[in-house]
Amino acid sequence: MIRSKEARRRAVYVAQILGVTGAYYLSGRLGLTRQVVVDGAVVTPLWPPTGISLAALLYFGARIWPGIALGALFTVSAIGDAFTWSRMGIVLGNTLAPLAAYALLRKVGFRSELARLRDGVCLVFLGAFAGMLVSATAGSVMLLLDDKVPSGRFWLVWASWWAGDAMGVLVVTPVLLVLRRVRRPRLDERWAEACVLAVAVVLAGLISTRSSLSMIYLVFPVIIWAALRFQLPGSAPCALVVSVLAIMAGTDSLGPFAGHTLMEIMINLTVLNACVALTALLLGAIVAEHQNIRRETEHAVVELEALVEQLAPLPGPPSGRYGDGPPGAPR
Repeated sequence: MIRSKEARRRAVYVAQILGVTGAYYLSGRLGLTRQVVVDGAVVTPLWPPTGISLAALLYFGARIWPGIALGALFTVSAIGDAFTWSRMGIVLGNTLAPLAAYALLRKVGFRSELARLRDGVCLVFLGAFAGMLVSATAGSVMLLLDDKVPSGRFWLVWASWWAGDAMGVLVVTPVLLVLRRVRRPRLDERWAEACVLAVAVVLAGLISTRSSLSMIYLVFPVIIWAALRFQLPGSAPCALVVSVLAIMAGTDSLGPFAGHTLMEIMINLTVLNACVALTALLLGAIVAEHQNIRRETEHAVVELEALVEQLAPLPGPPSGRYGDGPPGAPR
């Protein structure tokens, strides 16, 4: 019995590692379909594997790191023909970055439910902005040492690398975290609202990213609507849809991205995706925290009412201290 449990545990662990490896590789290949070359370095405006890696660590713990390393190894190997020491350094950086982000989040007591504003802030500044400094620095330094990036353009490559990895955490990780808590909703009027919201976010995303009238701001009312009505389970997928549509339009130089240089497009995409992700994540967390406080307050009021009922004196016959006495006594 003990051996069978141990074998089952090992089989589950191997399956988890293989699942993370496959998800990393497939998302990496998907991200590379919109790759751009900045001074010889291949970067993407949105790198989904970083978001998948951090979500896997939050789900399964640090023991899942071999799946991240294998996924990074296969993805980096698929980019070029020869596997060099610089590519090995990139694999190491891509493995250590989500581990660093995970360690920072664990240190501050991060909760993956994202039901508190502080959890959203920690994911933004520690998980995305701080944690991805590792992969951007390691990758850029390796390319510099391999003479694939001129020294004068190092910081440009570094900033592009960091932005793509950080956007992967901001856009992909919240979606994967809320999927864990998704339950089949009841068939009520919110289904109709959710369907209207899905259509609205696609239409707003297409118009804002492909129209030459520069109407990028059109997506924010939809993101706010999703956060206010459906919290993070609604706003996080909407942010992902908007980011994907923006990246497709930007890499094709369509709409507001037409007529701009590659670096201008990368900057515009980074700013747009960051603003959309921050709005969806932080506003959704604020609404969820507000609702949790209201439920806790209502629960406390119910408990207080029950306690007052227990402590209140029970009704009984009137006291006999005034006018009550033995029979025949004067009153």
